[in-house]
Amino acid sequence: MGKEKINYGKLVRDKIPKRIEESGGSCEVSQLSDDEFRKELVKKVGEEASGVTQARGKKELISEIGDLLDVVDQIVRVFEISSQQIERSRKKEFKRKGGFDKKLFLVWAEDTGYKSNEKKGEGE
Repeated sequence: MGKEKINYGKLVRDKIPKRIEESGGSCEVSQLSDDEFRKELVKKVGEEASGVTQARGKKELISEIGDLLDVVDQIVRVFEISSQQIERSRKKEFKRKGGFDKKLFLVWAEDTGYKSNEKKGEGE
């Protein structure tokens, strides 16, 4: 009786197939086109960010943040984004929205049409 197959359908790091085989398993991989790779990288950010939100303890949080930064660094390279472009954007957003020093937690607000990042795409 063979092992159960799990369908992942996601971008993985280069050494993952070898690790699966070394653990006695088998897998199927395909190589993505440049366009497919870009799309999957952007999707991978969500997966890695989810890992950050689910981390338990500082050690796991550090590991998950490292994974997230690896994906972000790859996106920066693939999309040819300069550190200057990122810094300009960060400064612009900081000036517009501020930072997190006050530790503010928005409980509710009247609907003024303002859309936060969490709501982008809804009704737009």
